[in-house]
Amino acid sequence: MGGVIGSSGFRPAKRGPWSPEDVRASMLVYAVTDRAWLGERSLADCVGQAIAGGATFVQLREKDASRDEIVELGKELAAICRAAGIPFVIDDEVEIALEVGADGVHVGQEDMACEKARAMLGPDALVGVSAQTVEQALAAQAAGADYLGVGALIPTPTKPDAVDVTFDELRAICEAVAIPVVGIGGLNKDTVSRLAGSGVDGAAVVSAIFASDDCEAAARELHDLMQPIVASAGV
Repeated sequence: MGGVIGSSGFRPAKRGPWSPEDVRASMLVYAVTDRAWLGERSLADCVGQAIAGGATFVQLREKDASRDEIVELGKELAAICRAAGIPFVIDDEVEIALEVGADGVHVGQEDMACEKARAMLGPDALVGVSAQTVEQALAAQAAGADYLGVGALIPTPTKPDAVDVTFDELRAICEAVAIPVVGIGGLNKDTVSRLAGSGVDGAAVVSAIFASDDCEAAARELHDLMQPIVASAGV
């Protein structure tokens, strides 16, 4: 599960209220938002339902939203996640994360560098980084990332231009780093079983929760499926 802490002299830091163990546990069902799937439903309601069902982490990722919309949504979701006691980050938008009181950000290889995000947000913030190779993973860890999002693992309409990561590459990344790893890209109730044996700490999902008519039930099913997969990685 994300390597052995201290195996190469690296030890994940405590970030505000979140210990390294808290962050690792929060990867289990990592919910990434996308209002395109919601119809007339509100994002706040759907996120609340997902958390009730077992979502353990929330990332606000709304690429087509205006800055004002992201701020409004960020304030709503930050309050919901804080009340539930789970981490909440915003995709890319470091300044908005600061403004709305998010726990941190998630950045990609093409986005603001991890070091810059850390410098702006401070030592207590959570910074997640997308990675597709062992080299990228180790560089992110060295730069102060708290966790990695690795994928895309399976072709997905959400990120059609993402670099595919093979199972062997995913496992190599998990073995190389001491920070938690969450798999992403095409994961749902029918495909999360492919993560077994990789060493990941959880699954990041979008439509698997938010395209469902019942976000709570969808999150609960994913939670139940992921628990034995992650538990077996720690054996």
